[in-house]
Amino acid sequence: MTRTLHLNAFLMTTGHHEASWRLPESDPYAHVDLAHYVKLARTAERGTFDSLFLADGPHLWGSVAQRPAGALEPLTLLTALATATEHIGLIATASTSYNSPYNLARRFASLDLISGGRAGWNIVTTAGAEAARNFGIAEEPAHAERYARAAEFLDVALKLWDSWEDDAIVADKAAGVWGDDAKIHPPRHQGPYFSVEGALNVPRSPQGYPLLVQAGSSEDGKAFAARYAEAVFTAQQTIEDARSFYADLKSRTAAAGRDPDHIKVLPGIVPVIGSTEAEARAQEQLLEEHIVHRHGVANLERLLHLPAGSLELDRELPAGLPPEDAIEGAKSRYTLVVELARRERLTVRQLIGRLGGGRGHLTFAGTPEQVADAIETWFTRGAADGFNIMPPVLPSGLETFVDHVVPILRARGLLRAGYGPRRTLRERYGLPRPANQYVTPALATV
Repeated sequence: MTRTLHLNAFLMTTGHHEASWRLPESDPYAHVDLAHYVKLARTAERGTFDSLFLADGPHLWGSVAQRPAGALEPLTLLTALATATEHIGLIATASTSYNSPYNLARRFASLDLISGGRAGWNIVTTAGAEAARNFGIAEEPAHAERYARAAEFLDVALKLWDSWEDDAIVADKAAGVWGDDAKIHPPRHQGPYFSVEGALNVPRSPQGYPLLVQAGSSEDGKAFAARYAEAVFTAQQTIEDARSFYADLKSRTAAAGRDPDHIKVLPGIVPVIGSTEAEARAQEQLLEEHIVHRHGVANLERLLHLPAGSLELDRELPAGLPPEDAIEGAKSRYTLVVELARRERLTVRQLIGRLGGGRGHLTFAGTPEQVADAIETWFTRGAADGFNIMPPVLPSGLETFVDHVVPILRARGLLRAGYGPRRTLRERYGLPRPANQYVTPALATV
């Protein structure tokens, strides 16, 4: 079977570049405007993207002076987008650290039913003391503990999504029997983190359960992904690092007893597109000129666990930063940023410029052909199964990608021209519908 690219549209307010909201074209209030997101979703659907994705976190991050802050709750927003689209998958971020399995499983099953099988869950463990304190926890839980809780959370959610057999609804009007109680399976789960007794109060959804997505690239994150994830959002700056990550994750997935083809690796890319390379570079420079550096310094100090006032704009990062294994927060992003700064000997000012567009994801400026070339190279050289497209400015960046890069990818046979008969999100990702864990497979007949 010929491999085709999987494209996911990562939608973020006015765009991924932190200064995008300052451009004349941008609406500073777009982050709470449903019409803005409907337009973006329909544009991505016109480009036959597999899915769109909304990030989220249960706290107000950073300074509201920097960029549009706060966001609509993603499951609520995606439910509205489900009624405005027909094909595209709808992936919401939700934390295993600050939710309960029963309520979250119910909400995702509901979205999957409402959308006709297009729901996906980006599973995060949520780093940071700020979020912990919003839930009455004095300090952020340790990294390993967050992943242990996440693993049990997933096990409970899977039991809940399987708690109804597919044919539990009988709907026999003549006999007066609506459902078959024998086909309801309460989890009766007791574990270190959760105690969940009863069956879900929503029937099993079209996909069985939503597409499971994960974004952590630490050792704990990769172990978790190998066990559960069906798509992985990741960040690498070089094709060499991306190929290494790709091979490692596929190997771990096989070692966990799963088909490596059933986990799709989607690096993030921030495409700055111009009709000429010079035009793309000029757009990139314009965005960088609008960065307010004091915000970047504060964000870097927070990420690197440094006291305020530790960094100087025109000096490199200080020596003696703690190693990744001493970090309890966003381990993999910490390592990526430090390695980028060290490898290229960037000053703090230069590093802030490099991170302004994608927070550590690959930023690529060029013509549509050059962007398509980069995507094709990573895809064909074992670095990616597709890409998490992160437009620096919205809506124009997504429209330019769909109108000018997508036709090139289609002409090269890398991307489908239409959605075809596959209806559910996991079908689009080439994944089987999961069997119900409570149902014994029928014996094959000779």
